Amino acid sequence: QVQLVESGGGLVQPGGSLRLSCVASGSIININAMGWYRQAPGKQRELVATITRAGSTNYVDSVKGRFTISRDNAKNTVYLQMNSLEPEDTAVYYCNADINYLSESRYSRRNYWGQGTQVTVSS
Repeated sequence: QVQLVESGGGLVQPGGSLRLSCVASGSIININAMGWYRQAPGKQRELVATITRAGSTNYVDSVKGRFTISRDNAKNTVYLQMNSLEPEDTAVYYCNADINYLSESRYSRRNYWGQGTQVTVSS
């Protein structure tokens, strides 16, 4: 069984910073792309940033220059450093990963989601 667990959310004032972490655990062989998504109240879930196993990154325009995604392949962990936070960044942030794993001794591949962590930007 594979699971993703996020941490690092919370309440921060506009202009502040937060760092989200997401750890994947279980019978993991390796992880392909990892990413962060977010969903604000009344809105659809949207892509925030992705990172390949080799380290290539992609960001939604609204966070470019403010957010940085990174990963530690040895720790099966992805991070999202969020700086200059704005009230519009308020949302539940979800980790996503494309994982190769062992299931009953067979090679398998599946896309997983974390449970989400709340980020609130407010004065």
